[in-house]
Amino acid sequence: MLFVEMEQNVNDLQNEIARLSEELADMKGKLEKQEKLASLGMLSAGIAHEVQNPLNFVINFSKLSTTLLGSLSEVIDDCADSLDEDDADDIRDIADDLKENLGKIQEHGERAISIIRGILLQSRGKEGEFLPTDIQQLVHEYVWLSYHAMRANDKSFNISIQEDYQPDIPKLMTVPQDLSRAVLNVMNNACYTVKERAAGGEQDYQPTISVKVTFAESEGLAISISDNGMGMTDEIKKKLFDNFFTTKPIGQGTGLGMGIIRSIITEEHKGELLVDTAPGVGTTLTFKIPVLKGSLVRM
Repeated sequence: MLFVEMEQNVNDLQNEIARLSEELADMKGKLEKQEKLASLGMLSAGIAHEVQNPLNFVINFSKLSTTLLGSLSEVIDDCADSLDEDDADDIRDIADDLKENLGKIQEHGERAISIIRGILLQSRGKEGEFLPTDIQQLVHEYVWLSYHAMRANDKSFNISIQEDYQPDIPKLMTVPQDLSRAVLNVMNNACYTVKERAAGGEQDYQPTISVKVTFAESEGLAISISDNGMGMTDEIKKKLFDNFFTTKPIGQGTGLGMGIIRSIITEEHKGELLVDTAPGVGTTLTFKIPVLKGSLVRM
């Protein structure tokens, strides 16, 4: 009997060692992935800096070309009597189309510059450094960065994004490189869950993500990201912030994101992280960040 018990104990110990070895290997892989992401972040900042200059040329020359088109239109008007009426109309139409195209080039070039400046702002900040932050711009840029990243991997991915930003929110002292990371992680999860629900073939389902930002000095900053995706059971909600817990397939999630978000919001920014969810309805995550002493920047 004693021999049987010893043999059973040895088997249990071997099984436990095998399990721990698998967990260790899995953890090592996840840490290596995090290290690669950190290196990728540094590389992205370098690329962003290099791309900024040619983008400035694109924007400046589009503005200059728009001005020249205005002068050309004036010349056409002055010479209208010597031109065939149909030819003059064709030239005006072409000039109008060119002006519209140049306006689009300028608009999207300035949007790209805005994104790049945001990336550079995050990369230049020291770890844990609080900087004056345009909250609306930060949230808007990282919401759409998440969406376009999903689109880059799946061209069929298409959702409705509804944004509601309170106007005239002053710049707030935050750690922008970390707050943007929190917004990006939540948005990535929201995109993933609405994509999963859409894949179920539910009739009349329209994947939608709503983003809302409000501010009051007495209540602080509130950033809410809501989705109408799969939602979570109470059991999953209880494990949501456990390290290495994920509902995503192997290779698609590390199980570290929500724990990092909680650390950024509750520990670094002394705020609250609220979760409202129901299966088949969706999930709303809200960051509530108080106005700490010196955190309000009037420009």
